Amino acid sequence: MSHHAPDQLSNLKALSVKARNAILHMTTLAASGHPGGSMSSVDLLLALYNTIDHDPKDPAKTDRDRVVVSNGHISPAVYAVLGLNGYFDLNQAIAQFRKMGSIFEGHIERTVPGVEWSTGNLGQGLSAGVGFALAAKLQGQSHRVFVMMGDGEQQKGQISEARRLAVKYSLSNLTAVIDYNELQISGSIHQVMPQNIRQNWEADGWDVLEIDGHDYSQILDALAHDGKSPAPRLILAHTVMGKGVSFMENQAKYHGSTLSEEQLKLAVTELGETSKLAYYRKMRADFKADPEAHNTDKFALKTDLSSGQPIIYEQETDNRSAWGKAIADLGQRNLSAQTPIAVLDCDLAASVKTGEFAAALPDRFIQCGIMEHNTAVVGGALSSSGIQTFWSDFGMFGIDEVYNMLRLNDINHANLKIVVTHVGIDVGEDGKTHQCIDYIGLLRNLYGFRLILPADPNQTDRVIRWLINKPGNYVVAMGRSKLPIIRKEDNSIFYNMAYAYEYGTEDLIRLGNHGSVFVTGTPASRAIKAIDSLRDEGIYLNLFYVSSPLEISKQALETAAQTGHIFSIEDHNLNSGMGSIIAEKMNQLGLQIPVVKIGVSAYPFSGTSDDIYKWAGLDAASLLRSIKQHLT
Repeated sequence: MSHHAPDQLSNLKALSVKARNAILHMTTLAASGHPGGSMSSVDLLLALYNTIDHDPKDPAKTDRDRVVVSNGHISPAVYAVLGLNGYFDLNQAIAQFRKMGSIFEGHIERTVPGVEWSTGNLGQGLSAGVGFALAAKLQGQSHRVFVMMGDGEQQKGQISEARRLAVKYSLSNLTAVIDYNELQISGSIHQVMPQNIRQNWEADGWDVLEIDGHDYSQILDALAHDGKSPAPRLILAHTVMGKGVSFMENQAKYHGSTLSEEQLKLAVTELGETSKLAYYRKMRADFKADPEAHNTDKFALKTDLSSGQPIIYEQETDNRSAWGKAIADLGQRNLSAQTPIAVLDCDLAASVKTGEFAAALPDRFIQCGIMEHNTAVVGGALSSSGIQTFWSDFGMFGIDEVYNMLRLNDINHANLKIVVTHVGIDVGEDGKTHQCIDYIGLLRNLYGFRLILPADPNQTDRVIRWLINKPGNYVVAMGRSKLPIIRKEDNSIFYNMAYAYEYGTEDLIRLGNHGSVFVTGTPASRAIKAIDSLRDEGIYLNLFYVSSPLEISKQALETAAQTGHIFSIEDHNLNSGMGSIIAEKMNQLGLQIPVVKIGVSAYPFSGTSDDIYKWAGLDAASLLRSIKQHLT
């Protein structure tokens, strides 16, 4: 016999009818969507929002429990449950579902009140939940995190990465719920891709509880996990696709197929409701988009961190060492700040130089192992929880390998700072699989990401200190080798104590009127050597160092165009790097000056850094010859 109050259970059952009615109306009205999984999961969602600590009048309250819906295609169920709980007018969600300009998109978005994380690509939601649960522990908060997932989704490999990290850090405040209806687009999950879901989770150290996902007593009991066990919990909830409408139940086609108007009438009659399609159709026609509804300013990180005092490097060293010293210094001097600083690593601390931070602040250093997909999303969620989060990795792993995860962080307006080392051809002997020569091109596609390439250790130090109070997503990219200190013509340090970093501004390292050179990344010192050799021959060129190649300034291009010749130098793919950005922007500005692009034209070989730069024509002698050839 149930120990839950009869009115609680009867209320949930009544709400389930309204929710299913809403699901069917919105999907039929939009003539698209996923009603089947929405119907199978809606009882779980209703019970969840009956259990958690939340406030529809204050969706962002600090101590709220978090719900991440990983299978974002069940958005009809999410909107129905949030609407019934008072987050917004449910009628508007029904009428505006998948309507151009509406916040009620086909997959859930953070701009919807009550939605914690935008999802759509299956397999990433558990990583976000791990990030939110880790954030609670780092901040000493007691709220719980729940992650709704699909059963077909369990085929994704990233989920196993997230499971292991959750167990390593004893995230007892984390509960995952799987809508186990055993159907996916192509049919039975057991035929599409057989797997032992329960055993997989248990093998990774999770407590697993199996329940009837339509029995409210069982659901409520399972959700009442007290967290006394150090392990996170999985609720494997047996459900029925299309539950509540007889002709939809256990039919795989309703995963992504909607009802016709005639079928809708039959379905809502079976639910004991009445079709209001005409009413919602008029509301839909009358809808006018409100741009303010899509405002994402509220997601920006607010910080109170000290940037400390710059470190001046007199002798050459690698940028990665400067990054490591800067973040260790910032971590220690901000121990009492309200905003925690966290650093994530993927088994590369010795190479990416995060070891000093790890030794000084072990509780804020998250060792994620060789699990980059999971780490990218965990970092995004952490950074969306009031934590200034840095993740350091090699360029190939921290950008190329996780591009889709970075795209999701961009869509979620996260605040992740990614510091990647070993970019470009400077990796040398590791060979073409590790020579990251496409990161600029990839990041050009992410509308909200900013990219910074510091020229030397001194600028690296300033960039990291400048970033410490910045919201938004950034990538700081650097090579592997030690670099000369960038100096002025009088041999004094260019990035000195008076220097202040500014994003989107180039540094004029050398002045001339016979042409202009733009250089970014590790080739900077080689370019300076070539330019200085030309000066000895009476040829004077402007040399702009570009630390933000995604944002070439109009002022620099106009100044360069006046000199008659423009060269771009980068250890990056010629097809998608800084040279292409310069040429495109010059065309937009109507500056009809040809751009000579010097960079990497094919996958390099394995060899010393110097040998590969010579092969690519990026050593000082080759740069000197190339520039002279085009000037004469």
